[in-house]
Amino acid sequence: MTKILLIEDNQDVRENTAEILELANYEVVKAEDGKKGVELAKLSKPDIIICDIMMPELNGYDVLLHLSKDKTTASTPFIFLTAKTEKIDVRKGMNLGADDYLTKPFEESELLDAIASRLHKHSFLKKEFSKDIEGINQFFNDVSIQRGMESLSEDRKCLTFHKKEFVFMEGDTAHTLYFIQKGAIKTYKTTESGKSLVTGLFGPGQFVGQLSLLSNKGTYKDTATVLEQAEVIKIPKADFTTLLFGDKLISTKFITMISNDLIDLQEKLVSMAFSTVRQRLAKVLLDLSKNEILHNSKNQGISISREDLASLMGTATETAIRMLTDFKDEALLSIGTHREIIIEDKKSLKDIALFG
Repeated sequence: MTKILLIEDNQDVRENTAEILELANYEVVKAEDGKKGVELAKLSKPDIIICDIMMPELNGYDVLLHLSKDKTTASTPFIFLTAKTEKIDVRKGMNLGADDYLTKPFEESELLDAIASRLHKHSFLKKEFSKDIEGINQFFNDVSIQRGMESLSEDRKCLTFHKKEFVFMEGDTAHTLYFIQKGAIKTYKTTESGKSLVTGLFGPGQFVGQLSLLSNKGTYKDTATVLEQAEVIKIPKADFTTLLFGDKLISTKFITMISNDLIDLQEKLVSMAFSTVRQRLAKVLLDLSKNEILHNSKNQGISISREDLASLMGTATETAIRMLTDFKDEALLSIGTHREIIIEDKKSLKDIALFG
């Protein structure tokens, strides 16, 4: 049964509203003030919260602020009840993250319709979409049908890029977001001296080009080239901006889908900045070992050029090769017939990555 937390200091309004909700087959948890409401929200884990604005202890705005800072309640749909009709008060609540508001006195149908609508939208937020062409098309179709975004382009087809082909180049006009259905893509930047700095390795289920689409320059920030024959889906910038800057709920879901592991990447960069070259090689090898697209199918060795490996480490190619030789001499890894890197002692690599 769907659980609703009702926070209202007026007893008559609280009891009457609770009765309406219970008759509609909702489970209702009641709180007589904001402070109690925050406590009950964390304890009872409601599916939706209905909260008055003007209350003792904590007003509705403060309740929303408190709950938005707790990861267990931050995404819970939140509806304000208010006797105030001034637009500035309503706007303040919406800016704080409220999903909807009802002005007292309200009709029974208004209350039930608002709850049904918010619960329906929240179920969309929790829905999981597979990281393939079917999942991407399903997401776009759901958005188009349920949110009325008919402007979104229709069925997205896969394009094939062959090994060493460019998907886009640094400085090109950024007009497309790319989703990798199959294969592997490397992004890199070229320095003034002509050297390449690898900025990312991407495989199936990941997006490429999203940060460039947000750039003020309107151009791609790096170059994307194919490591292994790739099938990609092109998503026009118009669709990207519609989803990103439109409905807040859709935006939240879309950002989650396209973010790949950017937060994880940021943490890795900070860690790498304070690590020795030895630690950096160990960390890079451990990360690459998880990327199945880079493995040689015969012996599960890591197929990567020494230049790309050095770029990921943030060091010179010669230094990366010398460190690989050291690791080989220590029996931490071996080198295959096609120069693939075969990890022999993952436990020791983990110890090096952590402790040097």
